[in-house]
Amino acid sequence: MSLSAAPTAEPAPVRWAWRAHPPRVPAEPLARQWLAAELGVPAAALPLSRDPRGRPRLGESLAGWDCNWSHSGDGLLIALGKDVQIGIDLERVRPRGRALDLAQRFFTAPELAWLHAAPSTAVRDHGFLRLWCAKEAVLKAHGHGISFGLHRLRFAPEAGRLRLVECDPELGAPEQWSLRELQPEPDYLGALAWRAAGHAD
Repeated sequence: MSLSAAPTAEPAPVRWAWRAHPPRVPAEPLARQWLAAELGVPAAALPLSRDPRGRPRLGESLAGWDCNWSHSGDGLLIALGKDVQIGIDLERVRPRGRALDLAQRFFTAPELAWLHAAPSTAVRDHGFLRLWCAKEAVLKAHGHGISFGLHRLRFAPEAGRLRLVECDPELGAPEQWSLRELQPEPDYLGALAWRAAGHAD
């Protein structure tokens, strides 16, 4: 496992941004400001709403765009994409004393074995967060969030990156999904996931 994952600006059709964000403060106003600026509309006029599951959706003339955001600690990640389903997750890096217990409960057996093989606690915790962010990003893009089940998709390391290799048929085929691991700040890890729009949730 690698302890580095350099932040990368996304080519079209997806983009993302990091913003400082105090804890216990609603994230939507800050996300709305960035999304509106990217889309060239006034923040107050941005047609942003929530679906029945609480997922943000863009409507009206911007219905072809998708957005998502995630906040943790003092940070906020916001994602925007055209003609895609997009999800993003952010986690603050800190010791995870229950990482293996959580992995035993929520991850697949090969993912758990990968974590057990880590050469140190720090590398194990880093790997756990990478998996968690990747899974949550895909599930947020899908529209159901982690209630769908973190065990229903499996990632594997490949050339230093995580790749979706197996998932529940409701998520489509693994090869439909793209994943970008992010490290927007030294003490944070994130993941951005997307696939072409038009797949049923």
